[in-house]
Amino acid sequence: MTSNGPFGPLEFQLVLLRRMADHRPELVDDARRELGVSLATMREANRRWQAMVRAPRARGALSRYRSVLGTPELTFRRTVGDLECEALLWPVPLWPDLRFEVMAAPGGAVWNEWLVRAPGTTGPELRAAADLRPWSCTVDEVARAFAPARPLPGGAPTRMRLAFTLPGGGSGVADFTWGLLQDWSGTGGTG
Repeated sequence: MTSNGPFGPLEFQLVLLRRMADHRPELVDDARRELGVSLATMREANRRWQAMVRAPRARGALSRYRSVLGTPELTFRRTVGDLECEALLWPVPLWPDLRFEVMAAPGGAVWNEWLVRAPGTTGPELRAAADLRPWSCTVDEVARAFAPARPLPGGAPTRMRLAFTLPGGGSGVADFTWGLLQDWSGTGGTG
């Protein structure tokens, strides 16, 4: 990849990894090696992404995702509260069982973008705190497995925190980047 070359799915995966490096640098290094790219290449991909996002004549977010990732693998309608949205899913080769999901409101405004479990695939069994391994599960999976759960501010774009209940009455807080578990901490419980 050069600074003037195309920006496609490989470069987009590097953008996802760049944000995850703050929490899980060892996993990001392994993923970079799997992709066959250097740290400098990852930084350059992130720089180019940020330039696209901040350009004075920047495309809308949905248009940008389509230009970078191509035609979605799946598009469908989803109702969230009173709002009917369009969900668009793209494959992410680093995580074959996940998809990058963009939720667009009527008119095309993007209001959520994160990794979700691919339709038809089974996520991990989350029964105890020990099952919460980095990069193994998504926000929705943790929220369902350890209810009640509530979202907390993530501290930066693409980051989210989730307060949840551990088996046996303890509590935990999980950190996610792009919707994928990075780390968690907790007290009490039997998990």
